[in-house]
Amino acid sequence: MPDFIYPGAFALLLGIPFVYILRSLKLFSRISFPLILQDWGGKLFVWNNRPAAFARLLSSGCVIIGYICLVIAVANPVIHHEERVYTSRGADIVFVLDTSPSMAARDIGSMTRLDNARQAIHTFVEQNTGVSFGLVVMASEAAVVVPPTMDTLSFFDKLDSIVVGEWGSGSAIGTGLSTAVYHLVASQAPKKCIVLITDGENNAGFIHPETAALLASKYEIAVYLLGIGTNGSVPFEYVDPTTGRVYSGMFDSSFDTRSLEQIALAGNGRYYNVQNVEDLSSVLGTIARHERVVQSYYMKVNDFYYYDRFVLIALIAFSLAWCIRRLYLKEVV
Repeated sequence: MPDFIYPGAFALLLGIPFVYILRSLKLFSRISFPLILQDWGGKLFVWNNRPAAFARLLSSGCVIIGYICLVIAVANPVIHHEERVYTSRGADIVFVLDTSPSMAARDIGSMTRLDNARQAIHTFVEQNTGVSFGLVVMASEAAVVVPPTMDTLSFFDKLDSIVVGEWGSGSAIGTGLSTAVYHLVASQAPKKCIVLITDGENNAGFIHPETAALLASKYEIAVYLLGIGTNGSVPFEYVDPTTGRVYSGMFDSSFDTRSLEQIALAGNGRYYNVQNVEDLSSVLGTIARHERVVQSYYMKVNDFYYYDRFVLIALIAFSLAWCIRRLYLKEVV
């Protein structure tokens, strides 16, 4: 919330109308000696230079703006930002995100399946503070790109940089799950879970998905599987990151949900069928409730001061006024 350390400094703003009142009463005006130019027996010379008049008005406006900014700087503006600092451990949640080419399909919203999943994860992470999040990308191969961390900025940076097809064209679900399990086994978090988002069946890798799910269950890691996408002919556009070739058109979308249900069951979790954006948000909300941990915390207030910015604006305004007066209007004083 915005605040001022010395709000009484705003009384200095009364100096602006005070100066103009004195000037209107001729009590605070510069000493001048008028020189009247007139032809003999002719008309009185009238100075009519609209650009110069506008420049003088602009110069006065810059002086006023500069003065107001200096007053604000003296008042010392500050914004108080409250930050929740947790003193106890929350849950560890690792997302395993399918990046196979079929995730470029557009059938659960205006964006691709991957972009919809990415946006939902963004919202999920922002709403669940105190939780450590990790990220595993999966296609023909799988790799952890973010180990469980509370640094949401680095998490989002990696999440947003994911490209469809970068890790191959298959879906190594078993490899993706086992990679996530490996990075959760040693965790001391009170709750641990894996959220795998895919639109296909296991068709790559050397680790059977149920084997990886049973390993997760052994270490008390819950496994949630989200089958994303609809069945039937769906629009599809994909740029191969290796060759640059564009694939566009329609493709037949279908996968066996029973195998995914078996994997989730073996991992002591649940399988969810996601066919639209609302389903995706609802499912992630349900998972958040299941994995919620009561944590202790305190509020830390961080102060951000902005007086230096107003001083800079004032200097720019005064400099502009000086340039107009001296360089354009050629005034001496």
